Amino acid sequence: MAERGVIQLADAPFTIPEAEYLDLEYMDWKSGGDTNFAPIATADGQLDCRGFWNDGDERTDKNAMFTSNAAKCPTIATYVESVGANFGRVRTIKLEPQGYDTAIRSFHRDDNNRFNPPTDGWVVRAWFELTDNPDSYMLLMESGPDGLPDPATEIRVPLHRGARFVVDTQRLWHVVVHNGTEPRYALITSFESGPELDRWIESQLP
Repeated sequence: MAERGVIQLADAPFTIPEAEYLDLEYMDWKSGGDTNFAPIATADGQLDCRGFWNDGDERTDKNAMFTSNAAKCPTIATYVESVGANFGRVRTIKLEPQGYDTAIRSFHRDDNNRFNPPTDGWVVRAWFELTDNPDSYMLLMESGPDGLPDPATEIRVPLHRGARFVVDTQRLWHVVVHNGTEPRYALITSFESGPELDRWIESQLP
């Protein structure tokens, strides 16, 4: 992670039943394109797509509580808990098709560690692709000296069903180029870095 900002894990050895992401309650929340999100864990257990830094209740993206959606996706909830690391936002994303030229306009970095004490673990994000989109990819870049994305550092992570990877999304610019014709679904989870996450990552390497 320190070298590249991203770690590719082995493909998941199981699939998530379609009902566990199609039947969730989605919210119209735009991030990285034409997106909707189904919150599975949030700061207070309510169906909310906002960050955890709310006025009067400022916190970093961890110590989340499951929402009502979690009961509809037990395989996903069990998977997240099995990692053993402190987790923050957990949600599935529904992304409509978008080519490179459209996607690049939404290139961004996240703000996962606002209010995170320097003594605590850095918050990163893990992806689990729920639908099969082998012609789509996560586009990643480091910042250049000017603070803007550096094309010389480009990484493309393929998004076939079961693909899994962990990204420092506060460090790397990222967006998905979705070349399919149907919506793409994926699970996105914020995890706190530390011994527990390290052990899990080591156990999931190809």
